[in-house]
Amino acid sequence: MRTDGPFTLRSGAVSDWYIDARQTTFDGAGAILVGEAVLEALDPAITAVGGLTMGADPIAVATAVAAAARGRSLRAFSVRKAAKGHGTGGRIVGPLVHDDVVAVLEDTTTTGSAMCEAVEALTEAGISIGQAITLVDRSGGAAAAKVGSKIRYVALVTPGDLGVAE
Repeated sequence: MRTDGPFTLRSGAVSDWYIDARQTTFDGAGAILVGEAVLEALDPAITAVGGLTMGADPIAVATAVAAAARGRSLRAFSVRKAAKGHGTGGRIVGPLVHDDVVAVLEDTTTTGSAMCEAVEALTEAGISIGQAITLVDRSGGAAAAKVGSKIRYVALVTPGDLGVAE
């Protein structure tokens, strides 16, 4: 965590502190810890994990690897910000099938808009969403409300856990 702000967040809000979870999720030892933590919070019915590309990618792969180490089959996927016009195209990348029940992942949540963007793309593709998990939720409850009551929302860490007040 950095406290030498101000920092402009994805939402456009300005904050005195910033968490770049990729400093942990792209580190080998950090990825192991993150994968295990997400797997611990993951509903047993979930068959694939992923979310909006960049933030969710290393979390999804780490979680799938942690699951495989425990003998659980779990696939990772990414949701692109926009469909590509080449290759197989589309917004969703990875080995998803239509009967999957997925968990949408995010590294740091401020408003829940990135998570909702991934949920919308998956829903449009006919994929069922069973859970949404964020590593750090700095939304003060806004993200859980935005995701809605039909998707179980889990935040692994809040600002209070880090000794920071919003």
